[in-house]
Amino acid sequence: MTRGHRITVEPSERHVRVVHGGQLLAESDRALVLHETGCTPRYYIPPEDVRLDLLTPSDTRTHCPFKGDASYWSLPDAADLVWAYREPKADVAAIKDHLCFYEVETG
Repeated sequence: MTRGHRITVEPSERHVRVVHGGQLLAESDRALVLHETGCTPRYYIPPEDVRLDLLTPSDTRTHCPFKGDASYWSLPDAADLVWAYREPKADVAAIKDHLCFYEVETG
């Protein structure tokens, strides 16, 4: 990690749901929450708890110096709505293949 930058990953104690346009995309009691310096907490959901059949792979790729290279998926009306790290950096290895959405409800 860079000095002053910190990332932690831990099991979430919250029930996580992702709904877009009235359609349930994901629901999990097994999400991981990632806390990163300067960022809002992000919930990473196991693929088994995500409606992968509704998502289309995107050509978008991004690189984070702390987490690695991300791949994205879209809905017809929401480009790059979800991302995942196939080969995350060692410090965040727990999020491997878990999916993260911009729109998340927790309870």
